[in-house]
Amino acid sequence: MDGYKHIEHCCGAYIASRYRNPVEVGVGNNPDAARCIHEAGVRVRATDIRACDVPPWLSFSRDDIFSPDLSCYAGADVLYAVRPAVEMIPPMIALARTIDCDLVVCHLGFESYGDGGTVVDCGVPLHYYYRQGQNPSKSVD
Repeated sequence: MDGYKHIEHCCGAYIASRYRNPVEVGVGNNPDAARCIHEAGVRVRATDIRACDVPPWLSFSRDDIFSPDLSCYAGADVLYAVRPAVEMIPPMIALARTIDCDLVVCHLGFESYGDGGTVVDCGVPLHYYYRQGQNPSKSVD
């Protein structure tokens, strides 16, 4: 397995083993992490600002993370992104806080945002920038 697909496989396997309702942000033309999740039997969704040619098993919504349609992310327990542009991280953190789900990012090389969040090694470094339950303003009845 070459390095490029190794990253997607590691991310996908990690997400599939821990979450039941993941959403990939910025899938582009690279649904390989989502494929790994799907093949593990987990329903996965994806978004991107542009229309993307995705496999029929991948539920896709066109959405702008800078002005997100919350219905695209309803019920998500994790948002994840593989090699997103660094400017996408703040709105992804804001969205994860709003819907109160984890945010996991696999950066290109040794990039990170801010303090880098909490880093988990799953074969590649994954950065947690938000963890479910960190939102003190969200009330639970």
